Amino acid sequence: MIAFEEALAILKSYSVKQKTESVDLYHALDRILAEDIHSDVAMPPFNKSAMDGFACRKSDLKNPLVVIEEIPAGTPPAKTIGKNQCARIMTGAMVPVGADFVVMNEHAERLDTNHVRCIRETSQTNICLLGEDVKIGDLVLKKGERILPSHIAILASVGRSLPLVYRMPSIAIISTGNELVEPVVKPGSSKIRNSNGYQMYAQIQQMGILPVYLGIVRDDQDSLEKVLASSLQNFDVTLISGGVSVGDFDFVPKILSKLGVHIPFHGMDVKPGKHLLFGEKDYHFVFGMPGNPVSSFVQLEVMVKPFLAGLMGRNEGNVAWYLPLEEEFVRTKGDQLIFIPAITTIHGTVLPVEYHGSAHIHSYIHARVIMEIPIGTLKIKKGGQVRVRPI
Repeated sequence: MIAFEEALAILKSYSVKQKTESVDLYHALDRILAEDIHSDVAMPPFNKSAMDGFACRKSDLKNPLVVIEEIPAGTPPAKTIGKNQCARIMTGAMVPVGADFVVMNEHAERLDTNHVRCIRETSQTNICLLGEDVKIGDLVLKKGERILPSHIAILASVGRSLPLVYRMPSIAIISTGNELVEPVVKPGSSKIRNSNGYQMYAQIQQMGILPVYLGIVRDDQDSLEKVLASSLQNFDVTLISGGVSVGDFDFVPKILSKLGVHIPFHGMDVKPGKHLLFGEKDYHFVFGMPGNPVSSFVQLEVMVKPFLAGLMGRNEGNVAWYLPLEEEFVRTKGDQLIFIPAITTIHGTVLPVEYHGSAHIHSYIHARVIMEIPIGTLKIKKGGQVRVRPI
């Protein structure tokens, strides 16, 4: 058994960024940029009217102005503004040469068909100047940025319709166990429905990855070896539920070793999920998840997700913070780091939910965080700080 922090450090050493690919803007949301983005245009690309109104010379604002043309957005001006002249202009249109002020419609009075005058002068010119937001060559997005909707707009505005991003890892999910049947089957004597496979599938989907479910594999060495060999060859990451403990039918570690998989660790001083296994072969990775549903759920949240985030180029790591306890917490043994389902209250505190152990997945129905109790800690007083992770 190794410490949880040591296992995380091992994962981090393997969780280097994946290969890159170019994607279109429709599929770039939440991807991680693998390149710096520089603007190929100035923004605005010309002196642009910020209002519907009349473009003129500020020095002429006290005089009647003759309207010499109309400038819609997208149409370049045809004339230069001279003394006591103006152009009817629309929001977003190019300001004509000679004009240094736009009188907004609400501040202009029509004298006749071709003449207007300003009835309210302001300090705002109502002109967005060429390059005042971005100049040609400016860095607008940095490598490593997680692409948000606002970033999509920036990418589109600088013509990067196929940004370079880190590739999403391909992930296979396998459930093992002679006792398992699929959810569509009503379980008979000694059988249970497979919940772990679908639970893990949903957890991976939360990261924006669409995994592949390879189904239930019986506790048979030949069957397991065949499926695992294929998965190692065809997927970046394989998640196996069950078969990693110390029972007579827990064949996964033996089979992985036979297939040439290096196993940096198998087991941690944590609860639930102490038998978690991590393996690697030729930059293909395997997580052997415990069969109990809570163990599988928790370890995917606290270990697998940070690892996958690293493969995807994400830098958020293991997100956690500290909150005060709503009630005193007491346990009888302090030999392990433990994870407990909990909720956050309206008081800004954290409160454990009823929890019966690693098979009690129902405890997580209402839980919104996982609370950590460190090794050696037997008691935390009400109001004491405790580390929590979102789920």
